[in-house]
Amino acid sequence: MVFHDITREKQIELLKTEFVSLAAHQLRTPLSAMKWATQMLLDGDAGKLTEEQEELLQKSFQSTDRMIRLINDLLNVTRIEEGRYLYRPTLQQIGDIIKNMVQSYQDTAKQKKIRLELKMPQKEIPRIVVDMEKIQLVIQNLLENALHYTSPGGEVTVELHYDTKEVRVSFEDTGIGIPVEQQEVIFERFTQADPSPTRVYEGTGLGLSISKQLVMLMGGRIWVESEVNRGSTFYFTLSFEACREEDMAQEALSRVNFQGIRILVADDNATNCMIAEEMLTV
Repeated sequence: MVFHDITREKQIELLKTEFVSLAAHQLRTPLSAMKWATQMLLDGDAGKLTEEQEELLQKSFQSTDRMIRLINDLLNVTRIEEGRYLYRPTLQQIGDIIKNMVQSYQDTAKQKKIRLELKMPQKEIPRIVVDMEKIQLVIQNLLENALHYTSPGGEVTVELHYDTKEVRVSFEDTGIGIPVEQQEVIFERFTQADPSPTRVYEGTGLGLSISKQLVMLMGGRIWVESEVNRGSTFYFTLSFEACREEDMAQEALSRVNFQGIRILVADDNATNCMIAEEMLTV
């Protein structure tokens, strides 16, 4: 039997994660300022632009926005790796969440001349236990992925199915497709369907990795079925199993009377304490 001390490797990995997190935080603030300043110029707040000026500023805005997206993805990855991406389960109507997300991307689809369609069951879908913020991020990543790899004139179809045990959501596109040998590794960090140096489609290669980890965190599964030059369909599932317990817990909590209970609020920011006091005073 051979033992190998991995303490040093773990320390290096931790330092690397901390550095990425710190660098990303420091970069996001000035980049955000640049993005919104550019947007103000594009909106004509500093005067009318010539066609050439508008074109240059539009390119600058898109590049800055792409950098901010990369930074947000890096921050999400480091939060997950450090265990700081807390899971906050609540009962939600998954159909409403998907409907709102698809609606918010209709303008993007129209700009790309892609038909974006949503198919929902006729019957009302039971509520399900999910983390609202994280399920929205999963849907956002899969929607953006489908739109990103689909050419003008193509189609993206989001469909929701459910039975007594689980909800299954699919994102079908008519994009470039994924080779069979890459379908197993597509959910790994910094992996893309087109890894060549001359690839046409830009991206961070983090969205699917983040989505997989978040779906697994919520007790679900995620996978892809694809054929090159014919498109891809990404699926994820979520279980109904925990819903009854969550319903009972929320019902019990609603019967608890918190009036008169003293609460200690600890924060190093006086403004936050003031806001918390206002919110807790009834």
